[in-house]
Amino acid sequence: MAYITIVDDDEDFTSAVAAALAADGHEVDVEPEPAAAMEKMAARNPDLAILDVMFPEDASAGFALARDIRQRSDALKSVPILMLTAVNQKFPLGFGAQDIDDDWMPVSDFLEKPVDLTVLRQRVKKLLTK
Repeated sequence: MAYITIVDDDEDFTSAVAAALAADGHEVDVEPEPAAAMEKMAARNPDLAILDVMFPEDASAGFALARDIRQRSDALKSVPILMLTAVNQKFPLGFGAQDIDDDWMPVSDFLEKPVDLTVLRQRVKKLLTK
């Protein structure tokens, strides 16, 4: 099926998501650090990237990573990005799909944690068939 990169530092969450996506036949790579994720994706382009927003070193690193994916690499420019985050629980600013744009949040879709794995699998399938 597809090669999916998950960039999230929550080990329990990524284990559950990776298992659900692997059960659908996908190859899943989990990277807890945004900088290392960019290097891995440059070495092997994923078919889909799933990004968290908040990381211990930077509460908005996922937004920056999404911009890097779109702007730094022609090979990664067209990779669908699913922003999957609990940022609105920590900072109730109401980020969502309405904020997707080519400059500030250049992602393909946005979901909030906690997420129903069935909904996540449906979104992944939709993104991979575009």
